[in-house]
Amino acid sequence: MNILYSGDARISDGVLISILSLLKHVRQPLHIYLLTAAMTANGQHYAPVKDTTAAFLNRLVSQRNPQSTVKKIDITALFTADPPLANMATRFTPGCMLRLYSDQVPELPDRLLYLDADVVCRQDPTDFYAQDLGQAEFVGVLDHYGKWFFHHGLRPFDYINSGVLLLNMPQIRKTGLFAKTRERCRTRKMFMPDQSALNKLAVHKRLAPAKYNEQHDMKPDTVFQHFSTRLFFFPYFHTQTVKPWQPQAMHQVLHVHAYDDILKEYTALAPALKGSYSHDKN
Repeated sequence: MNILYSGDARISDGVLISILSLLKHVRQPLHIYLLTAAMTANGQHYAPVKDTTAAFLNRLVSQRNPQSTVKKIDITALFTADPPLANMATRFTPGCMLRLYSDQVPELPDRLLYLDADVVCRQDPTDFYAQDLGQAEFVGVLDHYGKWFFHHGLRPFDYINSGVLLLNMPQIRKTGLFAKTRERCRTRKMFMPDQSALNKLAVHKRLAPAKYNEQHDMKPDTVFQHFSTRLFFFPYFHTQTVKPWQPQAMHQVLHVHAYDDILKEYTALAPALKGSYSHDKN
């Protein structure tokens, strides 16, 4: 199973938790790719995922299955040559747009399951991963909130959340989807840059059931739970953001205990993980 994460060094904790959850539920070998880059935006520098962090994660997965791998791919040169200029100062870091360069990385396989770093696996996703992709550029789940406000096709609801995407790389290259989204991110400022561009420009996107990217409360059939920002309208409008690497908030705010075994393992491994990205200069 080919898994893709993208971002700067700060995704490391989330990626560790996400990988631990995959190791718990997936029996086949995992081939995990970390797409990263050095970036500067709005006066802030973002360092790439460290070589030692990738090596630490590679040791972790290979201990569970000798055929599993973690590979870091630094695309600083690609990003620097064609940065998303119009969206470098949004509330989202430029790292979220790195996946849009994956069509230019020849060593990536044809089928990739992209996961945001705040996505946790709850059940085996093999059926979702192994589906016939046909002409679809990607498969995803409707955005929990955005589906009510954004619309790009004939369906009443068609706005996909980009936190979990099954990518068909040959088809993406054929239609030029990622090249078009990079151009749009370079020239037009958007609220959620890469997600907005993907929804607007996709020629063939396929909708999957909510269980493959549950963005709210976990259900009995949830396969992936995505800990994205939640909106609340009562007693007043406010947002709430709790991430898996905040175990105390997971318990006290969200009252989620379903991942306690994974978070316990994460807590035990976190010091070594932090050491891996604190002392390496690459």
